[in-house]
Amino acid sequence: MTSNDLVVVLPGITGSTLGIRGDDGSPASENLIWAPSAGAVWKLLTGGSSILRQALPEGIGDGHPGDGVEPVALMPDVHVIPGIWTPIRGYDVLLASLEQQGYRRGTGGKPATLIPFAYDWRLSNRYNGERLKAVVEPALEQLRAQGGAYADAEVVFVCHSMGGLVARWYVERCGGAEVTRTLITLGTPWRGATDALEQLVNGVRKGIGPLSIDLTAFSRSLPSLFQLLPEFACIADPGAEGGYAKTTEVSLPNVSTAMVADAMAFHTDLQAAEAARPGSRAAHLVVGVRQPTATTVQIAGGHVTTYRGFGADDDLGDGTVPLTGAVGLGESLDTNLAVRVPEQHANLQCNQTVLDQVQEILSARPLRRRELTDTSVRAVVPDLVTAQEGLGVAFDLEPDVAGVDPSGKAVTVTVRAADGRVLATAAPSVVDGHGEASFAGLPPGTHTVTIAGSAPSSTVRPVTSTTLVWPDGVVG
Repeated sequence: MTSNDLVVVLPGITGSTLGIRGDDGSPASENLIWAPSAGAVWKLLTGGSSILRQALPEGIGDGHPGDGVEPVALMPDVHVIPGIWTPIRGYDVLLASLEQQGYRRGTGGKPATLIPFAYDWRLSNRYNGERLKAVVEPALEQLRAQGGAYADAEVVFVCHSMGGLVARWYVERCGGAEVTRTLITLGTPWRGATDALEQLVNGVRKGIGPLSIDLTAFSRSLPSLFQLLPEFACIADPGAEGGYAKTTEVSLPNVSTAMVADAMAFHTDLQAAEAARPGSRAAHLVVGVRQPTATTVQIAGGHVTTYRGFGADDDLGDGTVPLTGAVGLGESLDTNLAVRVPEQHANLQCNQTVLDQVQEILSARPLRRRELTDTSVRAVVPDLVTAQEGLGVAFDLEPDVAGVDPSGKAVTVTVRAADGRVLATAAPSVVDGHGEASFAGLPPGTHTVTIAGSAPSSTVRPVTSTTLVWPDGVVG
C-alpha cells in the first residue's frame, strides 16, 4: 500500500461533532450542538437545548429522525466530553500521523487521499454504512480519474471503536468489498461490549460531587448503542449452555426487546457475510489489553451487576471492550489477526505503538518497532471529578514474563493538561503489585493521566487515561 490509496478514518460513538442547519440557512458547522467548547461542557450536557435531552423517536430503526442534525467533523484531541460509552479522546493525533505519511485532505483542487468521516453516532450503523458508501465511492472515483499511480487506488479504513462496525457494514453489506484494500480497527467491539448492556439496563448516570447527569432516556433511544450490545453469551444463567446466555435468550429488563433483537440481527448478518467472503480476513484488529474490563453480567431485580471474567478466567480488555468482544470472525482469543497493545480504549488512537502499527500496515514495510516491555499496567481512573474532591488513581502491575513480583518497581503517575503541560506527578510505592496516587488542587479542564516506569529503561508499559476535572459550584 502507498499514499496513493484513499484512507478513510472513522471515529467511535460520540466521536463526531454534530450541528444543526440554522433557520437563516447557516450551515451546521456554524451551529454546533455536540462539540467541545471551552467553559461550556456542562451546559452542553445538561442545558435545555442539549442534544442529550432529545431522545430519538420510538421505532426509528435504520432511519433518520428528520431533526436537522448533521455530522460536521471528528472530535479534536484536546477535549473530553463525558457521556455514554466512554469519555471522548479526539483524533488530531491520528490524523496528523497519517498526514505525515503523505496522505492529504482534498485541497487546492487535488482529490483527497485522506477523508475523516464524521457521522451521526446516534443512528444505526446500517444507516451510517450506507452514508459512508455515498461519500467514499465518489471520492475514490475522483482519485482514480487522475490516472497513473492512482488508477488502481483502493480504500483503506482506519476505524476506532464503533467506527469499525460502520465500515464493516459498508464493506460486507453495501458492496464496499469491491473497492476496499483493507480494514484496520482500533478497539472495535467486533462482537459487542458488556458496558453497553450495563448502561442500557441500569441507565446512564454521571455524577460529580453535587452535580449529576441522567442520560438514560436518550441512551435507550439510540440504535447505535444497542448495536454495541455483546453478541457473545455473557449473562450468567445456570440453565444455559456453558452457564451463560445471550441477550436474545433472556428477557432484559428496562429496554426494548425489539431493539435488542434488531441489534443482534445486525451482528449475525455481519458475521454471516464475513464468513461467506474469504477476503474479510484481510482485516487487521488492534486491540487494547490488560485493563480491568467488564466481561460478564448477572441480572437480578431489574439490575445488572458486571464481572471481569467468565468465572475464574479473566481475559481483561481495554477497560471498555472485553477481549472476547474485540476479536471477531469466529477467531480464538489467540488469533494472529489481532495486535495486542496494553492501553485504555479511549487512548488507543493516540498510542504511539498503535500509530506505528497503523503506519507499518499502510506502508507494507518494517518500521521502527517498539519493543514490548514485560510488565503490564492495569489502570483505574475516574471519568469525572470535581476540583474539590481531587483525583484518585489506582493501578496494578502484573508479574513480568519471568513471573517476578513487580513490587518495588519505580512507577511515576503524571497528570498533563490538554496542551501537554505537566500539572502534577507522583511516585507511589508498589506493594503486592498495587499502587495508588491522589492529586489535589488540579485546575479544571481535560487532563490525561499516564502511569509508566520512572526510568527510560523501565520495563513497565505506559498506560494513559483521560479525566475531566470540573470546577466546584459551576453548572454550564
